[in-house]
Amino acid sequence: MQTSRIVIPIVVIAMVGFSIGAGAKTTDLSGLAWMAGNWSGVQGGMEMEEFWQQPKGNTMLGLHRDVAGGRTVSFEFLRIEATPKAITYWASPRGRPATPFVLIEQKGKRAVFENAKHDFPQRVIYWLDDDGALHAKIEGTMNGKPAAEEWTWKRG
Repeated sequence: MQTSRIVIPIVVIAMVGFSIGAGAKTTDLSGLAWMAGNWSGVQGGMEMEEFWQQPKGNTMLGLHRDVAGGRTVSFEFLRIEATPKAITYWASPRGRPATPFVLIEQKGKRAVFENAKHDFPQRVIYWLDDDGALHAKIEGTMNGKPAAEEWTWKRG
């Protein structure tokens, strides 16, 4: 009888530990490592910079800044977070509260994040082209009409 009192708790602890470990592996940011780096570009006289850290600790942290006429005209704090349920892109333009966009598609060096309930954008798309340029596009509907904006950066 004493052996069963010891063995059962050990088996239960081992099963709980295994299920926690197994759940943690359901989402993995390593497939987005191609986004990491210092990226910069100029578009319409606007200097654009985006920086992404390598995946670590289930997160990738990012920062975007637009500079025109020697002044910062826009900035955004960014985070991609992996949990057992989903990979989520969090955007915080101008330091506002973060808005979540869940990863709905990841194929090669292309990732699509979506939040259908958000006003605009409803989708955030990143991809790395064959020439090594990083692209980002936001899209959805604004005032009942399709709308989109796109950025392109080269490694800095």
